Amino acid sequence: MALKRIDRRTVPDEVFEQLIDDVLDGELAPGAALPAERQLAEALGVSRPTVREALQRLAHTGLVEVRQGGSTTVRDFRRFGGLDMLPRLIFRRGELDYTVLRSILEARASMGREVAGLAARRGDKQLGAALHASVETLTAQQDPLAQQREALAFWDLLVDAADSIVFRLLYNNLRAVYEPAMAALAAVMTAEVGQADRYRALADAVTNGDPDTARNAADALLSLATTEFDSFIRRLEEATP
Repeated sequence: MALKRIDRRTVPDEVFEQLIDDVLDGELAPGAALPAERQLAEALGVSRPTVREALQRLAHTGLVEVRQGGSTTVRDFRRFGGLDMLPRLIFRRGELDYTVLRSILEARASMGREVAGLAARRGDKQLGAALHASVETLTAQQDPLAQQREALAFWDLLVDAADSIVFRLLYNNLRAVYEPAMAALAAVMTAEVGQADRYRALADAVTNGDPDTARNAADALLSLATTEFDSFIRRLEEATP
């Protein structure tokens, strides 16, 4: 583990960020014991209370286990981490991680199908008008980023109508990951957000209170980006010597 000395002006965050990056990058492997507080403090050039605070924050993420009077052990983030790890995982060292992106698109498609079905079952009379107005706003957009923003507004309506706190919180997390990456994903997402007819079909199914048709329409819509992403990856692989 190559530790770097810390600028005292940014001590609290920098110690935490360095440690969490080492865990996510595998520099600190699951099961490994971290050096003692005193050793970490000396290596980083900070105080022991600062190290202790960083370790406590790391423990709150689920990535280490701190034993009172014992060692601090690294845990496997894949088993103990939460969705708050996704923003860190999708961009590693300034590069978009396509494996993580594929997982996000797959989760998005599965969740979107169920959200659409619940919205069709639970939505009120005002929902249909709001959905169709959102589709018309989406149709009027020409800029890829603007289209993505309007698509998010459409899904916000569906998630609210689904009336599920779990889906709402999951959606919030996925959106927090997706929004910073919108520009990088424009080529992939255009295949979906440019298809206003698919959004309109989904809006119709929800408005008609037809959960099965709504789920199928959501599948048809969200599979567009997934299919385009797979094609994009194949093109990258074919272009690689």
